[in-house]
Amino acid sequence: MYNLYIDENPLGIDLDAALDLMSEQRREKVMAFKHEQGRKLSASAYMLLCKALNDVYGIAEKPVFEYSEHGKPSIVGHPEIHFNLSHCRSVAACVVSSRPVGIDVEEVREYKDSLARYVLNDEEYAMVSASSQPALEFIRLWTMKESYLKLTGDGITRDLKTVLADSASCHFDTKYLLSSVLTVCY
Repeated sequence: MYNLYIDENPLGIDLDAALDLMSEQRREKVMAFKHEQGRKLSASAYMLLCKALNDVYGIAEKPVFEYSEHGKPSIVGHPEIHFNLSHCRSVAACVVSSRPVGIDVEEVREYKDSLARYVLNDEEYAMVSASSQPALEFIRLWTMKESYLKLTGDGITRDLKTVLADSASCHFDTKYLLSSVLTVCY
């Protein structure tokens, strides 16, 4: 199935120590973030991947990525390993598997009806509108859509209203964290 790794305190990472444990490629990506928060979140997600690779596959070397046309990363020299990373302000997450996988984690924030109307189809919008917690229901659907697009490698390149209609052959696991929603698509 898949292995999930979560850091619910990614801003607590020792960034200098983490940078020493990264590939040069990842150090450059981490340091490209303008603010320390982004650097720490990116570093935390990568460190989770390193832990997962060591735990699950016995790989101790620093992973180097190559990217598909739409930016989906894969590990150079390990096409048999599928992974995905995600982070928000309070959580970093990594999932690894022997088959394609996607993950998204998002903070639950104020519900905006205009955004919901823009990204949800009529059925999804009705579910959110009928929910006693529309912000939570919206984020659940959003993380499903984004995790699916990350699994396929398409990224947000198409009409978001139709995304879940194509996902019938996928499974979704959603976890509710303290202030976030995390969904794995496999």
